[in-house]
Amino acid sequence: MSNITISGTWKTRRVRINGKYLSPIPSQKILNHSPDGFNWSYGGSGPAQLALAILLTQTDESTALYLHQYFKWDVVAKLPKSDFEISLDIRDYIHKKFNERKTEVSC
Repeated sequence: MSNITISGTWKTRRVRINGKYLSPIPSQKILNHSPDGFNWSYGGSGPAQLALAILLTQTDESTALYLHQYFKWDVVAKLPKSDFEISLDIRDYIHKKFNERKTEVSC
């Protein structure tokens, strides 16, 4: 089990994972969806950047790139348009999403 706690402050768009500040810069170097950084509560470029950044802290670059749009829609876009704190088992999410993709391909 790999539970993580993700929290964000709406006014500053700052995000923390397990209390540690998450910088957009590493994810922007891989795929720059949003030069302005993170956002959430909708399906745009800021949420895509946040999804990629979160996944990069928990898995390899290839997996993060592959799954970040799904994670954006499944998790980040559904966050409230305000401060938030959520806990989730990110490894379980990744495992389930890969299994869903395999099922879609084999059908």
